[in-house]
Amino acid sequence: MTPTVPIEATLLGKHVEYPATYAPQVLVAVPRQLNRTQYAIDDKNLPFTGYDVWHAWEAGFLTRRGLPVAGVLKIIYPANNPVIVESKSLKLYLNSFNMERLGNTPEDGIREFKLTVQRDLATLLQTDDVRVELFTTQPGHLPFDFHGFKILETLHGADQVDFAHYTDTPALLRTDYDRPCELRLATHLLRSNCKITHQPDWGSAYIHIKANVTPNFMSILQYIVSLRNENHFHEEICEMLFTRLHEAFNPEQLMVVCIYTRRGGIDICPVRASHAFLIPPSLTSHHTLSHKLLRQ
Repeated sequence: MTPTVPIEATLLGKHVEYPATYAPQVLVAVPRQLNRTQYAIDDKNLPFTGYDVWHAWEAGFLTRRGLPVAGVLKIIYPANNPVIVESKSLKLYLNSFNMERLGNTPEDGIREFKLTVQRDLATLLQTDDVRVELFTTQPGHLPFDFHGFKILETLHGADQVDFAHYTDTPALLRTDYDRPCELRLATHLLRSNCKITHQPDWGSAYIHIKANVTPNFMSILQYIVSLRNENHFHEEICEMLFTRLHEAFNPEQLMVVCIYTRRGGIDICPVRASHAFLIPPSLTSHHTLSHKLLRQ
């Protein structure tokens, strides 16, 4: 019997020719539940709200007169829909527009491009809440949602901590004090691997936590480092981190954002939060191109 190929592996890890013309059929949907089951995350009773934010840095098309139009395409859709779009399929799909002629003017073409992408992704993702914007120039001001976060690896004593675990080890998470806290912590040392190809994915993690106990800062860094050899998609790593922190500290409020380095011209930035007011406004607004990180 021929082994079943996981839907995640439809395109990843394979040589695939770029479509020469508009090709919505290349888009691949991956059920979120494939990963959520092992963490007891119930699709019908999610412990979080949030979004998946994508930046496609190599998006473009031609006008009907053949003038290229290029920019950064920002795509946002909610975390409560049943599927994600597989990243390589999105890359192939967006590249299928490269020689496609849309609109008599760049402005007309941009409107047609955005409506087409929004329609195709809404159909694939089974949600009406898909927002897209194409930025053809860089705004004069780029907002940033994460001022005031302590960068864990820069704190005193971080270089004296032993790091010995490189697969998911939630037992590393521990408390310092049985007293309330509200913390904003971050690290630029997030690394995991693609679920299918096992190629490394680098990123940053931002955590806002309010709890009746005070977590040990270095234990959080040790845990995030323990994801280094985990093989998961970006969205899954974010939900794993949210789940492990929630289990360890039972917080009143919790937000986790993972901002990954772009690969193949695309970066993925999942946002998960216990309450909607914790969601970073600029990152999750399709009207706004926010300040990018060093490796983004």
